[in-house]
Parts: sequence; C-alpha cells; structure tokens
Amino acid sequence: MTVARVTEISATSSKSFDDAVEQGVARAAQTLRNVVSAWVKEQRVTVKDSKIESYQVNMMVTFLLED
Repeated sequence: MTVARVTEISATSSKSFDDAVEQGVARAAQTLRNVVSAWVKEQRVTVKDSKIESYQVNMMVTFLLED
C-alpha cells in the first residue's frame, strides 16, 4: 500500500511563474524525500511602479511516505 502526504508551500521569483514553480519544487525536494507531484493552487504578482516586481505561486506538493 502506498501512502502520500501533501504539504502547501509558497515560492517567489523575479523572473516568471514557471521559475517560481521550479524553484519551489527544487527547494521542497531538498527537504522532502519522494516528491512525486505539485499542483499550483494560486498565482499572484507584486506590482511596483506599474511593473511586475515578483511572481508568487502557492502550491500543494505531494510526497510518498516511506515504509
């Protein structure tokens, strides 16, 4: 039987949403073993002087629990 756990994380990038997702998954994989998927739950941008300053994603990361 396989059992998984889901945790929510937030990641930010000054480049793009895709970069924020990549950074978030990479960072989660440093701490969590057996990461198998990530679902982007929310996206938002921070605006300064009418320009996008940063991209943020909130995502649900799924990892398998070890026996």
